[in-house]
Amino acid sequence: MQSLTLPRRIGANGLGKAINLAIPVALAALAASAAYAGADTTFTPALTKFTDFLEGSGGKIITVLSLAGGLIGLASGRFSLGQVAVPVGVGIGVGTGVPIVTSVVTAVI
Repeated sequence: MQSLTLPRRIGANGLGKAINLAIPVALAALAASAAYAGADTTFTPALTKFTDFLEGSGGKIITVLSLAGGLIGLASGRFSLGQVAVPVGVGIGVGTGVPIVTSVVTAVI
């Protein structure tokens, strides 16, 4: 029985691969324009409403519902650390997370 050998495939050399990558990158760099993210106020009203909701009664409702879910899980007899940690994390995230995220995004932009 005679074995069949397939011819080796000759791939692109390193320079060819670099050129194939450099051309699209150069075209994208030339076509790019400046982005003015800080000047856009399109979503400011929605952001203000959502932030006010999370920092006000909405955040309290979310925290209480999370705590109630954890208590129901504890009452069902299956205890896990997540049933206590998740409501605490939600409360901390809603209470302090929104101002932190808002200040970080404002500082970056």
